[in-house]
Amino acid sequence: MKKTILLLTLFIAAILSGSAQEKQKFMQITTLESVVGGGFGRSKMLITKEDGSQEEREMENLFSMTGMNMKNIKSNETSILQVLKAYTDEGWKLQSAIPLTLSPSQGGSGIFMTRYLLVREDGKKGF
Repeated sequence: MKKTILLLTLFIAAILSGSAQEKQKFMQITTLESVVGGGFGRSKMLITKEDGSQEEREMENLFSMTGMNMKNIKSNETSILQVLKAYTDEGWKLQSAIPLTLSPSQGGSGIFMTRYLLVREDGKKGF
């Protein structure tokens, strides 16, 4: 009988502790970096916050009229790191980063896309 009560108590405690866990909030940052030659592409950073609102920021194109532009690449790296640092300073953690590329079969165009998923504990308890 004592074992049954102990097991029942542990079972109820496990259920209650699992349901009282903190909820998580998610946000996503997507970077789109154009590889269209001549600097005609459009590069952007899209930030989708936990409430669904979105913010769009300009980024530099990877290529200029003379080819690959290292200054633009460095500028994009700095922008991405600044945004990630700002959010991690607010308690967000980088959950995953997923690199993607899109390159049509013909022509010298395409994009590099990276999705950064960030997560933060909400602090609210509930089911």
